[in-house]
Amino acid sequence: MTSHTNDPTLYRSPADAIAAPPERLAYVVGFDRSARRPDALFTIGTDPASPSYGRVLSRVDAPHLGDELHHFGWNACSSALAHQGHHHAERRHLIVPGLRSSRLYVFDTRPDPVRPRLVKVVEAGELAERAGYSRPHTLHCGPDGVFLSCLGGADGRDGPGGIALLSHDGTEVLRAWETDRGPQRLAYDVWWHLRHNTAVTSEWGTPSMIEDGLDPELLLGRAYGHALHFWELDSGRHLQRVDLGDEHQMVLELRPAHNPQAAWGFAGVVVSAVDLSASVWLWYRETTGSFAVRKVITIPAEPAKPEDLPPALQPFTAVPPLVTDINLSVDDHWLYVSAWGTGELLQYDVSDPFRPRRTASVRLGGITGRAPHPTAPRSPLSGGPQMVELSRDGRRVYLSNSLYGSWDDQFYPDGIEPWLIKLDADTARGGLAVDPRFFPHGAEFAGLRVHQTRLQGGDASSDSYCYI
Repeated sequence: MTSHTNDPTLYRSPADAIAAPPERLAYVVGFDRSARRPDALFTIGTDPASPSYGRVLSRVDAPHLGDELHHFGWNACSSALAHQGHHHAERRHLIVPGLRSSRLYVFDTRPDPVRPRLVKVVEAGELAERAGYSRPHTLHCGPDGVFLSCLGGADGRDGPGGIALLSHDGTEVLRAWETDRGPQRLAYDVWWHLRHNTAVTSEWGTPSMIEDGLDPELLLGRAYGHALHFWELDSGRHLQRVDLGDEHQMVLELRPAHNPQAAWGFAGVVVSAVDLSASVWLWYRETTGSFAVRKVITIPAEPAKPEDLPPALQPFTAVPPLVTDINLSVDDHWLYVSAWGTGELLQYDVSDPFRPRRTASVRLGGITGRAPHPTAPRSPLSGGPQMVELSRDGRRVYLSNSLYGSWDDQFYPDGIEPWLIKLDADTARGGLAVDPRFFPHGAEFAGLRVHQTRLQGGDASSDSYCYI
């Protein structure tokens, strides 16, 4: 049974999403590392024909301090077309969690998409009481409501982390999603294969493992997450744990194939405890019905002089790539990998997902490189490509540069000056070029560090599709 909706940004298929009009706005969250000023939601112009292109058009401040706005997402997306009886889905609300505070802010993008309005604050106590979780991190709109992945147990306890289910508009916490969590204890991302009734989750760490920065003892002790978990989507029942090997620390972003008939996807691994390399893994369903994983991309660490490194890295005399985000184009052809440590955004042809082929890369920032934007060649960039968002047609790539406040301080101790950079992607042969006209940074974000970007009408990491 399918739903009927008047929202044209809910697309039946990946092809419909690719063919729809391009985004005219982007939404970006920023946070104040000192927690002395409120965090904010920014609206950016993305219409190249407009005089407001690449400019901050509005800013909405959060009413509290110390939230550390981080990941966020839409209340509804194309997966709503699979919701039985949910006939009035509308991509309208942006749900913005505070990773430090455990609050949820709900912003309404109607009637004025340029100036969203804060319409609801869900306090940490409601998340703890109704779902048993804290430290909300990642959310995706999906079956039964909005899935909100949380790193901690109630009131900031060290887990287990898991998924809270929110109402379709994001304004109410309903319950914990899991009914049988099996061996799962650590949490990070959640995604699914709708047509296969399968969910996938990944692992980072509990609040005490991450909130004060990367703990070298935990890393060398291989204590951070290193597994994927597979679940029955409609019941919340754990089915299978697949261990990547404890060398591969912090299995973070999940990017499933957009083709609803496919049952594979990519997972990014931040660092190897053996050689500081980073990697991307493919999960796939075997003929037996079980899932397996295979490492398909390895990005090595880069040698560096100790005096050029922050204190945390000086004993290693190398810069780790630190893959902190990945993104898959809606046509499942191109994979983008953010190497936040070395300051590189890499593009791969994954038309054969078992054999990715590197096709392009761009250097921006980096722990030692500090590669500048081409419009300001004498101004070294701080931070590096971190969150990467991709337009539905795959032609525009948006990058922001802050990871997480305490981790920023370890790897970029001189501070993070915020920037949002757009690349133009060649979707025929592969290739990347920095757009010289699009570079909001610094004072335009009032010094707030920017993290994730969402695009008007949806983007490559917002939606899952029901039909081909």
